[in-house]
Amino acid sequence: QAIGCMAYGISGSDDGVRPPVPPCDVIVGPGNKWVTAAKSLVNGHCGIDMLAGPSEVLVIADGTANAEIVAADLIAQAEHDVVARAILVSDDAGVIDEVNRQVERQVGCLPEPNRSTAMEALKQSFSILCKDMEECIAMSDKLAPEHLEIQTADAEEVGRKCANYGGLFIGTHAAEVLGDYGAGPNHTLPTGGTGRYTGGLSVFNFLRIRTWMRIDREEEAQDMVEDSVRMARLEGLEGHARAAEARSLRVEPAYRKSS
Repeated sequence: QAIGCMAYGISGSDDGVRPPVPPCDVIVGPGNKWVTAAKSLVNGHCGIDMLAGPSEVLVIADGTANAEIVAADLIAQAEHDVVARAILVSDDAGVIDEVNRQVERQVGCLPEPNRSTAMEALKQSFSILCKDMEECIAMSDKLAPEHLEIQTADAEEVGRKCANYGGLFIGTHAAEVLGDYGAGPNHTLPTGGTGRYTGGLSVFNFLRIRTWMRIDREEEAQDMVEDSVRMARLEGLEGHARAAEARSLRVEPAYRKSS
């Protein structure tokens, strides 16, 4: 109802107690699956930032990673929702095994309902063992996670090689949860692999790219006029061609010949 109200607007009450709500141009911000469903219904009538799916984190870790901290970060994401995803990508099988042990230990210590939610989410979470760090980076770019943590010896270098993600958290100390609560990175980020072609909510969502054209020197535009005439006729758009010919200094417009 709130999304519909913002998208379509409502009139005020006759007694003046309820003021009118004008329709908005764009609706942005995070929400649960019901908010996402509502935004999908009004998309097109007004603009939206994105259709955000279940929250997700991907941690790239090497043999130097602190398995206890990695596990804590994975669980923090898993407790969001039963459909959240926590993903570990590593080139070290020992790290994966130790993180799995830490996850099992730590998730059992969570209070309810957090424990049940996280355990359900972890059923669809997974780890990936790669042959080297380059493959870890390639796998991360393919998944394009909402949150990407780099916990490696050369975290800065690895982070610079990653191309697809919503928010990047470099090094052990840069916990994703700190981004949730005020460190600065955006909290409205692309999910479900959409980070391959879009980014998080930013000031750019409130800006429009508008183009314009002005031609003052008619003579210097004649080559462009002729090109437009030819292209329009190749497309079978005779009206377009004649509109271009009306600006021609070289040929008589076809509509004059046929009148």
